[in-house]
Amino acid sequence: MRTNKSSLSVLAIVTVLLTFGLANAQEKDTQSKASMNRVEAGKKQKITGVIVKRDADTFTVREQSGAETIVNLTASTKVAEKKSNPFRSGKNYATTSLLQGLNIEVEGRGENSGALVAEQIKFTQDNFAMANSIEARVTPVEGRVGEAEGRLSQTEQNAQRLSGQIDELSTVANAANGGAKAAQETADKAMAGVSTTNERISALDDYEAGKSSTVNFKVASSMLSPESKTMLDEIAAQAKTEKGFVIQVMGFASADGNENYNRQLSQKRADSVVRYLVETHNIPLRRIITPFGYGELNPVGDNTSRDGRQQNRRVEVAILVNKGLNSTNQTGISSETKTKGVQGSSQNNTPPQQ
Repeated sequence: MRTNKSSLSVLAIVTVLLTFGLANAQEKDTQSKASMNRVEAGKKQKITGVIVKRDADTFTVREQSGAETIVNLTASTKVAEKKSNPFRSGKNYATTSLLQGLNIEVEGRGENSGALVAEQIKFTQDNFAMANSIEARVTPVEGRVGEAEGRLSQTEQNAQRLSGQIDELSTVANAANGGAKAAQETADKAMAGVSTTNERISALDDYEAGKSSTVNFKVASSMLSPESKTMLDEIAAQAKTEKGFVIQVMGFASADGNENYNRQLSQKRADSVVRYLVETHNIPLRRIITPFGYGELNPVGDNTSRDGRQQNRRVEVAILVNKGLNSTNQTGISSETKTKGVQGSSQNNTPPQQ
């Protein structure tokens, strides 16, 4: 009787693992059937839809019909506001503003690969604000997907190997009581390993704050001083030692001057930091969360005092490290390191605003 009970337990575990493998296979098959739209080479086309995937120089747009089109960016691609008021000029954006979840309109021409080479991209300020809000609340594994996919593939292979091992142990269990007991113990360990792996996969969407710095600027300036560049050099050096990292960049201004000008100035300061990290240290754009200028929001100092306004002219830069990819190899930045800000250099012929 003891032998039969042990055998039934082992067979039950085998059934669970096989069901898990079939579910994964069905999910992959569904994803492979996604409708991809190919644009005829040289043909001019206009599409409207939502960005569902974002890489460094490409992104994927899903139209209302469900068809998906790959869009390539070039140096001449123009990104602008789709304005509703005909009496004001539209705002231009950097390509880094093309967030996942953003509803856009793309005009361009097809190329040999079937992708659409974007000539002009437009979106409304309301759609941009909504996409930016989503980006700020859901930390993207996004491109950081390459490393995650490798780990997921390894997990599936391990699960298949475990399934084969448990099949062999089930045969041994039917031969002798002692063999069944050994198989049961091994199966328990295998299930514990699968559970641990699943917990690590779940942590792929979880990030923790690492090293951070605050770069300060002079009045109406978005230029980086030598001291500011030294701080960013340290951020870049630390980031390159991490696995599964992203860099968060947020620009701010003091309350002096026009509110709309301050919002634009804070965005320019954030863009200056991103440009330095990319051009000087080759940090991939997919590793940088879309920079955003908050204008006069979230002051750290009193805007009625000179010292307070000086503190508010800043860009906050932080490294966020993926917990799932670093759970077995914690690095030296398990806690956040604060660094005092330094003054940026001034610009000539600039209005006295923040």
